[in-house]
Amino acid sequence: MSAVRLTAWVRGYVQGVGFRWWTRSRALELGLVGWARNTADGRVEVVAEGPREPCEELLALLRGGRTPGRVDGVVERWSEAKGSSTGFAER
Repeated sequence: MSAVRLTAWVRGYVQGVGFRWWTRSRALELGLVGWARNTADGRVEVVAEGPREPCEELLALLRGGRTPGRVDGVVERWSEAKGSSTGFAER
């Protein structure tokens, strides 16, 4: 199964509430690599690589309403995995 890259921009009340830590925990549980980081405009950018199905599960969790803070919307972009990450980091 080939790996994909999910890039998701999460907007809402997602900074300073443990959102990146929560995202890292879910991604590691799903066996994904990548990172989550705050952006200057108040969003969190999530980049996850791995098989398509676990990436789709992470995306569903990001949209699922059980995250820290409050998610008002998620925009995603799919691409080929770059394979440059190991583990999952909070940046």
